[in-house]
Amino acid sequence: MSEYPKHVRYALWFFAELGVIAATIPGVLGTALAYNMVLDLPFWAGLLICAATIILLLGLQSYGVRKVEFMIAVFMLIMASCFFIELSHVNPPMNELIEGLFIPRLNGHYAISDAVALISALVVPHNLFLHSSLVSSRKLPSSSEAVKDASMFFLLENAFALFLALVINVAIVSLSGTVCADNLSLDDTNTCSTLTLKSASILFKNVLGRPRSFVYGLALLASGQSCAVVTTYSGQYIMQGFSGMRVCIIYLFAPCLTMVPTLIICGIGGALRVRQLINIAAIILSFVLPFALVPLLKFSSCCSMIGPYKNSTCITRVSWILSVVIIGINTYFFCTTFVSWLVYSDLPRFAKAIISTLVFPFMAAYIAAVIYLAFRKVSTNVVLPSSSVSCEIEVAEVPIQDNKDEDLALHC
Repeated sequence: MSEYPKHVRYALWFFAELGVIAATIPGVLGTALAYNMVLDLPFWAGLLICAATIILLLGLQSYGVRKVEFMIAVFMLIMASCFFIELSHVNPPMNELIEGLFIPRLNGHYAISDAVALISALVVPHNLFLHSSLVSSRKLPSSSEAVKDASMFFLLENAFALFLALVINVAIVSLSGTVCADNLSLDDTNTCSTLTLKSASILFKNVLGRPRSFVYGLALLASGQSCAVVTTYSGQYIMQGFSGMRVCIIYLFAPCLTMVPTLIICGIGGALRVRQLINIAAIILSFVLPFALVPLLKFSSCCSMIGPYKNSTCITRVSWILSVVIIGINTYFFCTTFVSWLVYSDLPRFAKAIISTLVFPFMAAYIAAVIYLAFRKVSTNVVLPSSSVSCEIEVAEVPIQDNKDEDLALHC
């Protein structure tokens, strides 16, 4: 991040940490509710146990990164198994399911916010940092061919993880849509109309009957715990990259920086405002996504950063198109959500005027910041090795010391 001025680096760090906290909130809320359903613990006790468990699981790093990855995989396997077993019994209409994947329809009051939340669950800022950092945890030969092979295998690994997340999300949505579609009693109809994390155990009623709350709580526990561990784990890499602190200090301080604000927010919101907190977290993730995504695309497509390993022209164009679409959807959702809240709120007119005066200039500054990151020319002063890669090199007019070294400014 030495590419940017100091104030820009600090701003990017702040937004990255804000994204980590926002992504941790749903996991902590889900874990606390799961402890309440499985062990009948109070909500605040579930929050504290969740925090202690996260720190304990992150302590497995001392035995190797693969131990943490294995525990996360176990949590995901438990969660996926619960939903897929139930999905096999309800038999959703496959024609409508496949049609919905390619021709989505958003009906209902919370449909748009839920759809954006699903996208935010897949494309999140902290995952961009995490996946980039996990590459460095692999011991690789230094040859060019070995690096390219490792990049390909890591691409396949990430693609499989994202595909698995997509399949799990499809299973959850299909399950809820099928169970809450037809032949419901009056009580079940009311429950489905206001489905929450805690009342979603109705989705398991066809197979499990009375124990459905326990099994659903187990799935929710696995999902929430894995989410919270991954986000806190990402926070360590983010702090290490932006601050340059020693690893031992980061292992102690980074979880606290993530968990303390998260516990305070979840404790204030409580179990009655889970849906509102999750929607707010999704809005924040949508808001901070460009500040992680745009620099990544700029750097990974520039030969002065990674030389021969930069993205191809085709991958760069496709990545930018997808990024613009995602950022556009997120920005539209953020703006429309805020405007609708402001218009239909019970605030007096002078309060609405004050909020508008503060927020709309802030949105203009936000858009200007994204444009700055997107169009700022990447230029890094480096000394090229003898086997330099082929890219456009502009020799800057700088003093030459002892007629031996030249400073070359590379612009991509």
